[in-house]
Amino acid sequence: MSPRSPQATPDFRRLVQEASLARDWLFMRRRVTEFRIERRTLLAGLALAAGAGSSALAATKLETVEVVTSRGRTRFQVEIAATKAEQARGLMFRKSLAPDRGMLFTYTRPQPVAYWMKNTLIPLDILYIQADGRVLSIARNARPHDLTPLASGGPVLGVLEIAGGRAAQLGILPGDRVLHRIFPK
Repeated sequence: MSPRSPQATPDFRRLVQEASLARDWLFMRRRVTEFRIERRTLLAGLALAAGAGSSALAATKLETVEVVTSRGRTRFQVEIAATKAEQARGLMFRKSLAPDRGMLFTYTRPQPVAYWMKNTLIPLDILYIQADGRVLSIARNARPHDLTPLASGGPVLGVLEIAGGRAAQLGILPGDRVLHRIFPK
């Protein structure tokens, strides 16, 4: 066993420290690159989605929802938002919504829900629909960008979003019937 020289230990420690710093630097550089790629991908996706805007409604398969009121029947062509991702996006970033169009949010079981208008550019009427197809409550002319939760007031199986003011124009009231495949006939 040879004796250590007094300078060998500090040099070794300095080399180990520099190697550790280099390893940390490489790790952080890789993480920053991954973050930039993820960020770029996210921004590209958002730009694509925002660019699609109102044309996204036309590109999606539409289903018919019929609302039966004391004044008669009205049909809407709606997108179905069944997945969590579809429900999270909803009608965000849409610049317009035709009077006969909308979005139906569906759930697998009745539950209380609350909606907000984050990133929603247009006013909406939000119809909360019970499991039997009856309108439980209506949030009328929900304000764009408003973060106030608009609660259903009870368990619902579906939520229909239509252009703001349409529920009043058509005389839609709580208790009116909504016809769609998710509701029993």
